[in-house]
Amino acid sequence: GVFGPPRDRDQAVAVLREAVAAGVNHIDTSDFYGPHVTNQLIKQTLHPYADDLTIVTKVGARRDEQGGWPHARTPDELRSAVHDNLRNLGLDVLDVVNLRVGGFSEPEAGSIAEQFETLAELREQGLIRHLGLSNVNAEQIAEARTIAPVVCVQNFYNVAHRVDDALVDALAGDGIAFVPFFPLGGFSPLQSGALSAVAARLDAAPLAVALAWLLQRSPNMLLIPGTSSVAHLRQNVAGAGLELSAADLAELDAIGAEHGPTA
Repeated sequence: GVFGPPRDRDQAVAVLREAVAAGVNHIDTSDFYGPHVTNQLIKQTLHPYADDLTIVTKVGARRDEQGGWPHARTPDELRSAVHDNLRNLGLDVLDVVNLRVGGFSEPEAGSIAEQFETLAELREQGLIRHLGLSNVNAEQIAEARTIAPVVCVQNFYNVAHRVDDALVDALAGDGIAFVPFFPLGGFSPLQSGALSAVAARLDAAPLAVALAWLLQRSPNMLLIPGTSSVAHLRQNVAGAGLELSAADLAELDAIGAEHGPTA
């Protein structure tokens, strides 16, 4: 649904149903996925939603005809995006809305005050319960928090890509969730091999090990691994139950050290 409609709609429906049945209670989405398709599929499959299900969406980008993700961050664009999410998810209020600031994977410098103030106004109007940020740096988080509370930050982070190590710890101290995306993104062949070696020893999938490392990295981690099949979903869920030993963690931490500076 991120890049148009799912190749197999029945399988996408099965993944959503299996996820909720397996205890997943946090779904990350956006109306610019598809566009519109993902939210409509979630609504058609899961609405009315379980009381304990939190749906987190994001605004600040759009899909163009070339398949790119240009910014859509004017006040009017942000308001329109919030209403699109409400309509296509079948909701009167959105649980959490993240402001997407940077590009596809990295933050971009600059003030986000106007954009976050727009979302804060919609929160005051009762259309949004909580606000978060995506693809941001520490300065932008601090700026946003002077405008309205921030409950989560969604950035590119994994066992090999550790630039946000200090940010993860700072947010944990402030009680703000950190939501990493691309759990296997940016790995070199050597790093992939090291991860696979640990996974083989544990008789687990490499992705499950990568997710387990994230969960044990900090108590404020919330995971949003993408999946397109029930089998892949079950691997993801298995990562939540995988306990890594101190030796495992040390070996995995070395993967990030090989990647270069982590802060």
